[in-house]
Amino acid sequence: MTPAPERFEIRSDAAAGAAATEAASPFAAWPDRLRHAALVLLVVAMVLAMLTISGNLALAHAAIAFCCIVAAALVPWRLHDPAASRDEPARPDPVEQPAVGAVIAGMSEPAVLLDRAGRVIHLNALAAQLAPALRHKELAQFALRTPEIVAALREVAAGATARRVPFVEHAPVERWMEVAITPVEAPTTFGGRDFCMLMTFHDRTPLRRAEEMRADFVANASHELRTPLAALSGFIDTLQGPARDDAPARERFLGIMHAQASRMARLIDDLLSLSRVELSAHVRPDARIDLIPLLRQVIDGLEPLARERAVAIETELPAEPAIIAGDREELLRLFENLVENGLKYGASGGRVAVSLTQDAGPEGAPEWQARVRDFGPGIPPEHLPRLTERFYRVNAGDSRAQGGTGLGLALVKHILNRHRGRLLIESKPGAGATFTAAFPRPPA
Repeated sequence: MTPAPERFEIRSDAAAGAAATEAASPFAAWPDRLRHAALVLLVVAMVLAMLTISGNLALAHAAIAFCCIVAAALVPWRLHDPAASRDEPARPDPVEQPAVGAVIAGMSEPAVLLDRAGRVIHLNALAAQLAPALRHKELAQFALRTPEIVAALREVAAGATARRVPFVEHAPVERWMEVAITPVEAPTTFGGRDFCMLMTFHDRTPLRRAEEMRADFVANASHELRTPLAALSGFIDTLQGPARDDAPARERFLGIMHAQASRMARLIDDLLSLSRVELSAHVRPDARIDLIPLLRQVIDGLEPLARERAVAIETELPAEPAIIAGDREELLRLFENLVENGLKYGASGGRVAVSLTQDAGPEGAPEWQARVRDFGPGIPPEHLPRLTERFYRVNAGDSRAQGGTGLGLALVKHILNRHRGRLLIESKPGAGATFTAAFPRPPA
C-alpha cells in the first residue's frame, strides 16, 4: 500500500509565534468567554483574600461573595454568545413552507390558507384575482367584508367543523359564490402540525343562471308561442275542413302558416341566444376584435333588406383599426339587431347612418362608440327606459308585422353588459332614434 503523502505548511514567523503562544497557554482549548471568566475569578479571589487578611471583610462574607460570583460566571455561555446566535438560522413561520405554497398555488379554484387568527399565509393567483384586497400576513376579515364569511371564520377558528357560506357579489356583475372553510393541520418546519383554515371559493353563477334560464324560457316561450301556435292550429283545421278543395285559400293559408312558423323559429333562436349570453355574463371576452370589418360584414349582409325597404345605409368608419376585447359572434348579433331595427322601424326616413368614433367614457377612459341612427318617426320618451326589457314593444302590432320578437334590444343590452360596455338611446318623436353601443378600449 502506498503511504499517504506528507503535508507541509509554510507560515510566517509572526503567525508561528502566535500559534506557539496560544498552544502554550493553559486556557488555549477553552472558549473565549470561559477564558475571560477564569481571569476575572482569579482577580476577584485575590481582592477578596487581601480584604480578608486586612480585616476589612469577614471570612464568611468573602466566601459567600466568591460563591455568588462563581455561579454567575458559570452560567452556560452558549446561551449568551452572540456569535452562536448569529450562526443559528431564523425560525420560519411553521407552515410557510414551499411545499404548502405549491399545493395552494396548484389548486384549480381560488384558495387561501389562513392561520388560527385569520391571517393569510398562502393564496393562489385565482384568489388574488377574485379578491384583490387579500394580502399576505394580513387579516382576511378586512378583505372579505361579507358578514357571513367573517362569522364562519370565527366559528371554525373556535373549533367548529367545516362551514359552507353562500354569498352574492353585486359588482362589477352579479355573481353567486360559495366559500368552503375547512380546518386543516399543516406541517411545520420542525416536524409538528399547526392549525390552519383553508378557504376555497366556488362560482355557482352558471348553475344559478341555468335555473333562471329554464324558468324564464318556459315563461316567455309559453307566452310568446301561444299566438303563432293558435294561428297554425286554426289554419290547419280550416285546410282540413272547409278549405280542403279551395286551392287559392290553401295557397294563402300556407303562406301565413310559413310566416308564423318562421316567427316561432326566430323567437326560439333569440331566446336561446339570450340564455347563452346570460349564462356567461360573468366571464368577460378576451379575444381581440376589430369592429370595422365586423360592421362592414353586417352592413353587406343586410343590403337585400335595405333594398327591399328602399333605405340607403350610410357609413362613416375610421381608417385605423378599432380594437376591443370581445366575442365575434355576439358582436355580429348585436350590430345585426341594431341595424335591422333601423331598417325596419325607421324605413320612412329613407336612410340609416352607421358610424364609429373614438370618445371618452363617463370616467374619462377611452372607448369606441358605434352609432346606428335612423330618421323615422322616433320613439316617445316614456318608452325609452323600458326598451331593453324582454318582450317590451312600443307598438305590439307593428312589431309583429315587422317580424320582431321583442327580444332584440334585450339581447343587445346583455351582450354589452358581458363586454363591460354601455347602451345609449336618444330619440325625439318625428326626429328618428340613435342607438349607441360603447365599448371600452383595451390597454395597448
